[in-house]
Amino acid sequence: MSARLFPIGLLLLVALTGCGSRDTASEQAAEPPSECTAEAVQTMLGQFASAETVEQTRLQAGAEKVRVLAPGDAATMDYNPQRLNIDIDESEAIIRLTCG
Repeated sequence: MSARLFPIGLLLLVALTGCGSRDTASEQAAEPPSECTAEAVQTMLGQFASAETVEQTRLQAGAEKVRVLAPGDAATMDYNPQRLNIDIDESEAIIRLTCG
C-alpha cells in the first residue's frame, strides 16, 4: 500500500513547494515610494479644494495618500511621511498644506 501512496505524496510535495516560492526579483526592482514634499505645492494655497484639485495637489507633492481636514474635523496624530494633509476653511479653500 505504501508503494501506491509514494507517487501521490511526491506529487503533493512538489505542488506545495511551488506554493511557497516568491518572486523576490520583482519586489526588489520596485522603487520605494517617494516622500511627500509639501513645499512643492504651496502655490495651491487659496485654491478651492475640489476633488480634482486635491488629487492634482497630491500628485504634485509626491504623496501616496491625502487627507482633507475641515474646521472641527477630528484627525489621528499618527505620522505618515507618505500622506499630504490639506487643511481647508469653511469655504473649502486650501489654507495649509503639510506632510505627515
